[in-house]
Amino acid sequence: MAEDAGLFDGVFSRGGAKTGSHAWLRAMLDTEAALARALERAGLAPAGAGAAVTDTARAAPFDPGELGRRAALSGNPVPALVAELRKAVPADTADTVHRGATSQDIIDTAAMLLARGALDRLAGHLAAAADGCAALATAHRDTMMIGRTLLQQAVPVTFGLVAAGWLTGLEEAADAVARVRAARLAVQFGGAAGTLASLGADGPAVAGLLAQELGLALPVLPWHTDRSRILDVAAACAGVAAALAKIARDVTLFAQSEVGEVREAGGGSGAGERRGGSSAMPHKQNPVAAIAILGCTRRVPGLVATLIAAAEQEHQRAAGAWHAEWEPFADLLRVTGSAAAWGAELAGGLIVDPARMRANLDATGGLPLAERVAGLLAPALGQAQAHDLVARASAHAVAVGVTLREALLGVPELAGWLDGAGITSAQIDEALDPAGYLGSARTFTDAALAAHARRQK
Repeated sequence: MAEDAGLFDGVFSRGGAKTGSHAWLRAMLDTEAALARALERAGLAPAGAGAAVTDTARAAPFDPGELGRRAALSGNPVPALVAELRKAVPADTADTVHRGATSQDIIDTAAMLLARGALDRLAGHLAAAADGCAALATAHRDTMMIGRTLLQQAVPVTFGLVAAGWLTGLEEAADAVARVRAARLAVQFGGAAGTLASLGADGPAVAGLLAQELGLALPVLPWHTDRSRILDVAAACAGVAAALAKIARDVTLFAQSEVGEVREAGGGSGAGERRGGSSAMPHKQNPVAAIAILGCTRRVPGLVATLIAAAEQEHQRAAGAWHAEWEPFADLLRVTGSAAAWGAELAGGLIVDPARMRANLDATGGLPLAERVAGLLAPALGQAQAHDLVARASAHAVAVGVTLREALLGVPELAGWLDGAGITSAQIDEALDPAGYLGSARTFTDAALAAHARRQK
């Protein structure tokens, strides 16, 4: 069963997560087939019933559109699916279909199957993105650039440290995905009100066999109105989105024409196509991957908020809140996976311009090293007076358009303070060398790369 290609899929469905109507239907059919096999293994269905239901579930041409239309009669598509499946299987196995289950069991378990496939794909894209960031951190361990705080120039950093920060964010997000994938995807099988009363004493055994058949965890008890598993998946996706959005936002800022420190690789998906072009401006090369990531990740908070709001569910089965989860849950998996796929492409093809980084670092004439100069003066003048003197020199440099060195050494009053403190011009020159004021940037970068290497073992 193939999904129809959508107009916006190239941006929002790039990750390959299967979360559309056909994927939901396949997961629901897989759940019904696994239940039939579990019932047979428990001695509650005739020999061969599990195989018969499984074969029919795999081969019968069920129409999600028609099942969706019939869902209006019951509030969900499972009753219509069960009716069609019972008609399609051999007559002597029809009573095995859906035995002991309720609609929510099928949809919740299907959601876990969708999440498993989506998280597996997501993990692969995150690993590729992390490898790309590690390569950038390695290549640019010593590439100096200006650090920016509150969008203003601050002190020197290295691009290697920037990429190392991207790397650790991705790998921490990947760890959360792995934890959820390993421990929080569980089968749902509780029957009408979470007691499995229709199966008598055999209910827990069938639940355990169903979990085995599907390769999902067996929960302590059914979780019809405990939506923490849904929220754990959502939280993992939110963490991924945050890590990817950080990278994408940085790239859009670094790639601005006036900044020009990085750019995305060009190219397109077909002959004569060029990525980043504008329909109106021939000169443009927009950072498409970064923009697409932000388009995906901006949708994540709203989707997560809907799932959080839907987690308050009454009594044994919810009236409406459960239904509110289906589409946001699938959309969340889809757009997070797409963002991660774009992230892998972005990190693996980012073009860095070290010369432009150095030019931007030098553009303000030493002002980013004002903190270091103040530290040089502090032993002689005191911390407060040193700070005040360098602040006055910086203000003068900006006002008259000279470098911080020229302000410090060329303004008699300021130069007098330096002379009185015994500070030479050579010392000022040394303090204004950004290479000497990178702190632990290289150490931190190396630590991130070492952690990344350990993950590869």
